Amino acid sequence: MSDYDDKFGELLELLPSLYSEDEIAKITEAYKFAKRAHGGQCRYSGEPYIMHPVAVARILFELGMDYESLIAALLHDTVEDTEIGLESLTELFGGDVAGLVDGVTKLGKVPLETWEERQAENIRKMFIAMSQDIRVVIIKLADRLHNMRTLQYMRDQKRRDKAQETLEIYAPIAHRLGIRTVKEELEDLSIRYLDPVGYKEIEDLVNRNDKVHPNFLNDSIDMIAARVHELIPDAKIDGRRKSVHGIYRKMYIQNREFDEIYDVYAIRIIVDNVVDCYNCLGIIHDMYHSLPGRFKDYISTPKSNMYQSLHSTVISNEGIPFEVQIRTWEMHQTAEYGIAAHWKYKLGMNGKNNNFDERLAWIRQLLENQKDTDDVEYIVQTIKTDFIPDDVFVFTPKGDVINIPYGSTVIDFAYAIHTQVGHKMTGAKVDGRIVPIDYQVKTGQIVEILRSADPNKGPSRDWLNIVTTSGARTKIRSWFKKEKRPENIEEGKAQFERELRKNGIRLFDEELEKLILSLAKRKGYENDPDEFFAAIGYGSIILENLQPFIKEEYTKILKEAEAPRDEIVVTKPLHKTSSDGIIVEGIDNCLIKLSRCCNPLPGDDIIGFITRGHGVSIHKRDCSNVPLNTKDAAEPERWIKVYWDKNIKEEFNATMDIYCISRIGFMADISSTLANMHVDIRSISTRDGKDGIKVITMTIAVNGVEHLNSVTKYLKKINGVLSVERAGV
Repeated sequence: MSDYDDKFGELLELLPSLYSEDEIAKITEAYKFAKRAHGGQCRYSGEPYIMHPVAVARILFELGMDYESLIAALLHDTVEDTEIGLESLTELFGGDVAGLVDGVTKLGKVPLETWEERQAENIRKMFIAMSQDIRVVIIKLADRLHNMRTLQYMRDQKRRDKAQETLEIYAPIAHRLGIRTVKEELEDLSIRYLDPVGYKEIEDLVNRNDKVHPNFLNDSIDMIAARVHELIPDAKIDGRRKSVHGIYRKMYIQNREFDEIYDVYAIRIIVDNVVDCYNCLGIIHDMYHSLPGRFKDYISTPKSNMYQSLHSTVISNEGIPFEVQIRTWEMHQTAEYGIAAHWKYKLGMNGKNNNFDERLAWIRQLLENQKDTDDVEYIVQTIKTDFIPDDVFVFTPKGDVINIPYGSTVIDFAYAIHTQVGHKMTGAKVDGRIVPIDYQVKTGQIVEILRSADPNKGPSRDWLNIVTTSGARTKIRSWFKKEKRPENIEEGKAQFERELRKNGIRLFDEELEKLILSLAKRKGYENDPDEFFAAIGYGSIILENLQPFIKEEYTKILKEAEAPRDEIVVTKPLHKTSSDGIIVEGIDNCLIKLSRCCNPLPGDDIIGFITRGHGVSIHKRDCSNVPLNTKDAAEPERWIKVYWDKNIKEEFNATMDIYCISRIGFMADISSTLANMHVDIRSISTRDGKDGIKVITMTIAVNGVEHLNSVTKYLKKINGVLSVERAGV
């Protein structure tokens, strides 16, 4: 096949082993179409661009994918990188191929703010396409694998970014789909670029180990084969070394020495049926001493990606530990190729694999959960936390097995059983012993979830900081979103104020409102800022992710404040005028607004600030937004003297935080105390503080500071009240 200088000739020679003549003709037609479309384009290496889609098609062939997948692989960059449209592909190659290409194609011209948002939307688009046709993600994995194989031609920063994304997103997806060959190569290539020193160190350790024990694997295989073949003549026995990334995870993440890794070497035994698997296990344990706690039966309890095998770590006669994996041929195909084995067995999309839809149910569940959150990065975070390679298998008291990610807490376990079990949880027992709610479960433990009979019982906000799985976190947020809107708004406002203080941001009322409206619009809540605060309160909006935008808007507001404006003229005081209980020197009948940042009350030392278009804003003199010396302020003429009217009769809103230990009847005692003092409650909300302390935020009507101090004095006498603090101070 000398006519081809782009490796397609080599692929063409292999195709007859899997495809018919008609299918090969269609694959060749797609190749010629893609070559014309990419004519003149080159990769970073300087090679013709067509070599990339050909290489991706070769990877899919090795995975045993169907011919339409190879066609889509050859065409996968035509829509994104050339003038070819999906309509043309549909007309020439059919709707199925066009759908695959569309699913693999990145979002082109979507106006998203950050790289993280673009990444999240691209991943979400891919998962939506996956739910329709799983071949989309297999093509995408092959595409990423070839890109990683040629990553050396990219710039340093680009290499690191691609490697990080591959390790956090694509390798876990390959793991979740069970495609071990792709997963391990993606991980090893990622580590090579992210930590070249660590990668080289592990390579050297493995090579040194091989020099010390050069014939260990071959000798062990021969010994095991001699025994196993007596009972099972057709058993296949081979060996391999653990991947570099697998060793890296244990050495640098689990902080273990190389000598403490017992599965650097692994011997695999493949037989025809499950009975023979257990027979082989008996032979192995008769030949070698097994290490306690190192036996795992993934046949009776498959992993979440449907992986099945028997694992046992044993010690050789030379004192070298190694792992033995025993499985059937069908299990082996699933272990190596995962979901791709569906096509390798020629079952096709309509084949008789009854487990196929079941194996893809997690994709639909992931998309359903994503609908319940406003966080565009939900799917990305789920991949990073829930798709990790290590699972734990935990038992319910009835003997049911729950498979959850390594590091999951008892709360995650409760939500994995059922949403309502999680919502009603009050505690947990592990192997009959009460444990803290942040206890991380381990394989083989029996976990009992203690539940409340109270129909109004729900999760605690603190759980959001404890759970590790995205599924549990989403269910908790969803409950708060539906059940606690007023409390969410108050909690969101409190979090927002803390975030501003943490970043040293101080704004006047009209500027603060402008900032809030801008951020709310950015997150899709331009018509309802309260919904924006509610989303913060129930955890859908993470303020840490908004920090760049908060600082950006804050900078804009400061620049606008520094821009030249018409001179503000304040006449000398001619007389004093009272407006809403405030006397303003020099301004008659002006709009008065009590600042929310410090909530001044009659009796507080106050000062006024002339706003643009909103009258005079009244602040406490010691408010953080008031300069220590107004003469040194940027616009000192805007700061003016104001006083409380001696004949004031109005009532004012005062907000306080009551820190307390919750008990039955507590709220009734508060209501009774305030009723006896003839104090009106304007609003009330509760939230969970640290160490089990409840925080009640309450707004009441008072006529001044002295009145508020009197109310505070009586509230402190209530049993369970730890402290009462005035909000805004």
